[in-house]
Amino acid sequence: MLTDIEIAQQASMLKISEIAKQLDITSDELEPYGHYKAKLSDELERRVADRPDGKLILVTAINPTPAGEGKTTTTVGLGQAMAKIGKKAVIALREPSLGPVFGIKGGAAGGGYSQVVPMEDINLHFTGDMHAITSANNLLCAMIDNHLQQGNALNLDCRRIVFKRCLDMNDRALRNIIVGLGGKVNGMPREDHFMITVASEIMAILCLAKDIEDLKERLGNIVVGYNLSGEMVFAKELQAHGAMAALLKDAIKPNLVQTLENTPCLMHGGPFANIAHGCNSVRATKLALKLADYTITEAGFGSDLGAEKFLDIKCRYAGIKPSAIVVVATMRALKYNGGVKKEDCGTPNPDALRKGLCNLEAHVENMQKYGVPVVVAINRFAADSDEEIQILSDFCREKGADFALSEVFAKGGEGGIELAEKVVAACEKPNDFHFIYDTELSIKEKISAIATTIYGASGVTYSGAAEKTIKEIEALGRANLPVCIAKTQYSLSDDPTKLGRPTGFTINAATIRLLNGAGFIVVETGDIMTMPGLPKAPSACKIDVTADGSINGLF
Repeated sequence: MLTDIEIAQQASMLKISEIAKQLDITSDELEPYGHYKAKLSDELERRVADRPDGKLILVTAINPTPAGEGKTTTTVGLGQAMAKIGKKAVIALREPSLGPVFGIKGGAAGGGYSQVVPMEDINLHFTGDMHAITSANNLLCAMIDNHLQQGNALNLDCRRIVFKRCLDMNDRALRNIIVGLGGKVNGMPREDHFMITVASEIMAILCLAKDIEDLKERLGNIVVGYNLSGEMVFAKELQAHGAMAALLKDAIKPNLVQTLENTPCLMHGGPFANIAHGCNSVRATKLALKLADYTITEAGFGSDLGAEKFLDIKCRYAGIKPSAIVVVATMRALKYNGGVKKEDCGTPNPDALRKGLCNLEAHVENMQKYGVPVVVAINRFAADSDEEIQILSDFCREKGADFALSEVFAKGGEGGIELAEKVVAACEKPNDFHFIYDTELSIKEKISAIATTIYGASGVTYSGAAEKTIKEIEALGRANLPVCIAKTQYSLSDDPTKLGRPTGFTINAATIRLLNGAGFIVVETGDIMTMPGLPKAPSACKIDVTADGSINGLF
């Protein structure tokens, strides 16, 4: 059987100008990066601004195994299947982070015969967006330390600098560091930290900004730390936001690529959903809605993370709403939630499957709480038995949930025709989309709404530090922002060992951070890490390049 990269390398790609023509994009509105990828210009966005929006379809999933459950593959396959049934569709995805590419989970370009290409470019440097975000982030960090070195006119308290450096790589050794060692000429010694680029506030800002002016304003509103009087200090006070925006002037433009079957895909932004808001950029999604009748997008990890943030944060800021939600379920993840070890999830086990079905039930019910029609996509793997498929199908029927068997990994768009037809029908059903909380509620009330309504928690506990930060945010007058909860992706709770549909647990708010530029409040729960580490046997060990420049081992 061919690997993902072997399939991608055999793809018959069209020149990116041909893909653009499918969406009526002119050559003047295209900024090519080689033959098969391009940036889309601001002029295009302005030209199509008055067009009516197409239908928006969100793809999410149940709680995953460590290998993920094929949301991106399903999203890509669904887009290809839409073309098979004669629908004008475009896909809107996040860009991959190098952390999981060289770690364990892999890239974010789909898999099998439902991939976005050029796969190697997308999973590595692509159009340089990640590097631009990293540079803009670390420019601000350099200006903070330079300000301390040059006299500290703003009276920054070096013990309370909250803006962290970043790197788009899993590197646990950089989580907690000391900078400024080596004498006076090298700066002021202080404790500092790194997070992965996709968890940074700059990434969140890029994905939520409407245009360059909005981007620059948001960058200026970043809280870098506190002064000695306990007052917040902002990036604009360091006069950093203009230069940061200059570094991001191209990165803010959406990227155009294609699938293996030449379906257009707008790929832009890449925040993680367990530690950030987990959605591609507002600009890419809103542009896609103007260019096609159906836009298929995905939000990271399970619906308790990515989908909740897509619906309560992104849709709120962008003024958009989904016409349908697809919940991806796999036998292996359901068995994992039923207590099977990850290495045994590929073995048929009907009893464990039945035990884990409560996890799917929770995710379907949660998405229905938003008032949007829901379709379950049964993402079929080669090892799935007919008995297991029947059990899952019967469960969906019992719960009154629309469902379809998806074989897009093995068959491409042809394997998603049934799913596409079900989703098109769902888009025409009554839709009463609404948020699960009002932003005018108190910070604690918003956190509680997510914890009890979506996670099924009995309540929320707060550390002393979290309580203090809440009071500071309230004093600043920023308590009316949406809430982004950072927690484990493996459980509905903040404990990765509580699988299935846990009850009687509390969510533990350990740290709270104001992302004033991005426009939301991050609540870090449990022992969540904003800088992942590499596994014992990272994927990087298998990746290589031949003398002729061909990459192998990349999935």
